[in-house]
Amino acid sequence: MTEEELQRYSRHVLLPDFGTEGQEKLKQASVLVVGCGGLGSPVLQYLVAAGVGTIGMIDADVVSESNLQRQILYATSDVGKLKVLVAKEKLSALNPLVVFHAYPFLLTSENAREIIDKYDIITDCSDNFNTRFLVGDVTAELKKPLVFGSIFQYEGQASVFNYKGGPTYRQLFPEAPENVLPASQVGVLGVLPGIIGVIQATEVVKIVAEIGEVLSGKLLMYNVLDMSFKTFKFSFDTK
Repeated sequence: MTEEELQRYSRHVLLPDFGTEGQEKLKQASVLVVGCGGLGSPVLQYLVAAGVGTIGMIDADVVSESNLQRQILYATSDVGKLKVLVAKEKLSALNPLVVFHAYPFLLTSENAREIIDKYDIITDCSDNFNTRFLVGDVTAELKKPLVFGSIFQYEGQASVFNYKGGPTYRQLFPEAPENVLPASQVGVLGVLPGIIGVIQATEVVKIVAEIGEVLSGKLLMYNVLDMSFKTFKFSFDTK
């Protein structure tokens, strides 16, 4: 590590069981963030600040005024611009030591395997079930750790899949639930994706640095209204 890196990441270097070894692991890691909206905004900012060496971002959307209530990576002046391009510019200013790859298009069954295969860890910050199941299936096939997060009105969830032989997304969620409306129709509290996104970023750092206990085989559920965190363990049939 360079003197500049040692200075920038000095608070990590001071940590027991982390130090320069943990920071070097972050530097060598590559993470793909699927979705650069409410969850993706905090995930990207914290992973970039932490010093993850290579960050991929995929999102076809442009910034809209209704995004600004919760997607804190963007400003009013960004409305109408592609999210991934705005994100790359702002995140490069946050940490110029990080390498960025921006994909301003949808993740589809045609391109998902090729893109996902380039990265060590995948972080699902998407907002629809089609993308979640696609990411879940491809990461399970490629045996890539998947850090999952989702939000709905006042509640959020987080988990880690495909981690060291652990459960896959479909083993917890075999099928998409019916009649679940998007935030554009039912609303979401603006601070909620910040909380879940920070949890996702934390799990990525733990996986890369090999510290702590990862949320594999566990589903973390958070409720804003009563400020409760509940963790449910689940198992799966390996046969």
